[in-house]
Formats: sequence, structure tokens, C-alpha cells
Amino acid sequence: MNLLRLLMPFIFRKFTRNIVLQNIVFALGIKLAVMALGAVGIATMWMAIFADVGVAILAILNATRILKV
Repeated sequence: MNLLRLLMPFIFRKFTRNIVLQNIVFALGIKLAVMALGAVGIATMWMAIFADVGVAILAILNATRILKV
């Protein structure tokens, strides 16, 4: 029983790493898209703020999946 508890971090390491990479790729992708739209004059500052806050909320919700394992 104690051996299993010692191995738990190693078992969930890959799952946690995948979620972190998903959050990073998603956040950078949205930020680059909004930045590109802002460079051509389509996105406003408010759109960038909403996109940033929205990405942060979605990343937090995605990261809570780790707690359900």
C-alpha cells in the first residue's frame, strides 16, 4: 500500500505534463491570434483583455482536471 502511494506522482506525471502543455499552447495561440488581429487593426484593446482573461479562466478550468484523478 505504501509503495503505491510513493509511485503515485510518477504515475500522474505524464497526465499533468500534458495538461500543462495544453494550457501553454492554447494560451499562446489565442494571444498570437489576437495580437495579429490587433496588428491589422481588427482587434481592439478590449478584445485583447477579454481574450486574455478568457484564456486564463479556461486554463484554470482545464487544470482542475488534475484534481479529479
